[in-house]
Amino acid sequence: MKQSIFARVAQLAKANINALLGSSEDPQKMLDQMVRDYSENIREAEAAVAQTIGNLRMAEDDHARAVNDANTWGNKAIAASRKADEFRAAGNSVDADKFDALAKVALQRQMTAESTAKAREPALATQNQVVDKLKSGLDQMKGKLHELTAKRNELVNRSRVAAAQSQVNDALKSLDAGDPTSAIGRYEQNIRRQEATVRGQQELAASSLEAQFASLEDLGEQTEVEARLAALKSIDRKAIEY
Repeated sequence: MKQSIFARVAQLAKANINALLGSSEDPQKMLDQMVRDYSENIREAEAAVAQTIGNLRMAEDDHARAVNDANTWGNKAIAASRKADEFRAAGNSVDADKFDALAKVALQRQMTAESTAKAREPALATQNQVVDKLKSGLDQMKGKLHELTAKRNELVNRSRVAAAQSQVNDALKSLDAGDPTSAIGRYEQNIRRQEATVRGQQELAASSLEAQFASLEDLGEQTEVEARLAALKSIDRKAIEY
């Protein structure tokens, strides 16, 4: 179980991220999925490592119990041997032999406990090494996850900035294509043309009025000529009559 978990994580770590991102239609979704996969496998690995550590602690408790039993039986053997010596010194050989026999039983059990403790020590050493490697591997996996998450966040932010910059550039291009100042310039040009047309109409109207006034002046001059001619003829007729 643990090996399969670590194998999956190792496979994720060895994956060619650049190739995966290059072939993905949505790199951000790909990165998000990788972070989720990594996180899920790390959670499974943590559970497996915790179980391994729990098994190690149980083995350590069993070893400690065997060592404690050895010490306890050793103390009982010493106590029984001393009691036997007291009875033997008092001339009570029966009780002395009895307690010597108890001391031997305690010593046998001490030896059994010591043997049990010693037999468990190599396995404990191996388990401790395994747990240390698992902890180290788990720390490395968490470090990789941190790097992957940071890289994902960096790339997402860069993608957003690039998209925003692209939108700004598109807006600037649109602004250049439809420059409002150009429209205002064209509108101003139209107004100038209208104003010029009005001035032309005014000049034309003024020219027409001058022509009319000129014709009136000519008419007045002609009228005066006619009047003077009539007066002249009148004077001539009077002179003839006299």
